[in-house]
Amino acid sequence: MVSSSINCKILPAMILVFFLHTSSSVSTVFYSKPDFQQSNQTFRLMKELHKLKMIRAHLIKINKPSVKTIQSPDGDYIDCVPSHLQPAFDHPHLKGQQPLDPPERPKGRHLGEMPSENYQLWSVSGEFCPEGTVPIRRTTEQDVLRASSVRRFGRKFQRPVRRDTSSSGHEHAVGYVSGQQYYGAKASINVWAPRVASRYEFSLSQMWVISGSFGNDLNTIEAGWQVSPELYGDNYPRFFTYWTTDAYQTTGCYNLLCSGFVQTNNRIAMGAAISPRSSYHGGQFDISILVWKDPKHGNWWLEFGSGTLVGYWPAFLFTHLRTHATMVQYGGEVVNTRSSGYHTPTQMGSGHFAWEGFGKASYFRNLQVVDWGNNLIPLPNLRVLADHPDCYDIRGGINRVWGNYFYYGGPGRNSRCP
Repeated sequence: MVSSSINCKILPAMILVFFLHTSSSVSTVFYSKPDFQQSNQTFRLMKELHKLKMIRAHLIKINKPSVKTIQSPDGDYIDCVPSHLQPAFDHPHLKGQQPLDPPERPKGRHLGEMPSENYQLWSVSGEFCPEGTVPIRRTTEQDVLRASSVRRFGRKFQRPVRRDTSSSGHEHAVGYVSGQQYYGAKASINVWAPRVASRYEFSLSQMWVISGSFGNDLNTIEAGWQVSPELYGDNYPRFFTYWTTDAYQTTGCYNLLCSGFVQTNNRIAMGAAISPRSSYHGGQFDISILVWKDPKHGNWWLEFGSGTLVGYWPAFLFTHLRTHATMVQYGGEVVNTRSSGYHTPTQMGSGHFAWEGFGKASYFRNLQVVDWGNNLIPLPNLRVLADHPDCYDIRGGINRVWGNYFYYGGPGRNSRCP
């Protein structure tokens, strides 16, 4: 039986050798072509599996264990994470530490400012995270898959910050001050839901606290609201922060998507949708944001709304901002990915030009800076600038109720901005 089995296996091989030998002596040998299509499919499958493996490892890193989860009406999941387990404490300089106590607030708040209630969509039910935890918007696989790569997820495109027409598709309408030492900035920012025409574009309204040159050592702290389909998967305006210490190259990120910002508040979730929002000819809503440098420890703190401390950026994250800022900017920014043919119809602010005024155009009001003595003071010599005023424009002013203010924004593509 064993011998018969061996013979059965050997015989076909002998026939194949005989066939190849005789074929080569009388005619061309026929070889089967490799299946390149199948090889390419296999390669692509292996590449996708590797990417998914990287994504899941990254999600484990940034989605921390929670003691409670709250589902938002917009579909977000807000995880209540123990304060000492938040992503900031993965940083070697912070391991094993606890969030710091609140610092001394700046003196001299704007007397004409009226207190207002501002909400985030996830908390409209009145449910919040327990004391000792911080609310963190859960990141999903789909969130990361929308990014160009796992490495770039949660980061801005590398680009110059100088406000000119060569800024890599980024267009601005901003008010700014420079030439002195600044230790913080404050503004009330009108909230809208501008239309964003492409998943690869965004529209935001924010403050920039800036120091360093406009080269690779630029330091910025940024806070405001943004509509970013790529980052969040929808068109809601969302409260956000950002920081970088090397001009957006390798350091920094949005919100809590890397080790950096230390959150101390259990009622504000960065990256969560803002509600309510302004409407054309209707109700107008704004959010107040204050960023200032703690005179005692040197950290940069963030306040949201009417006196709600959110957390801080540790001083060690920065180089130039470790001492002070040299420029403060306020205003709108969009990404225009249309390189030829026509301008993007992505809107800035309300999508209407500054000349339309209150209830139609978007605004910033109560613009202030923090001086060396930790005092909030009116802006000295506010300048305004729009990269492409036929697409998005800006008009500044000052009065007793709003202090320094400006209207800004626009529709993008129109008859004057083809």
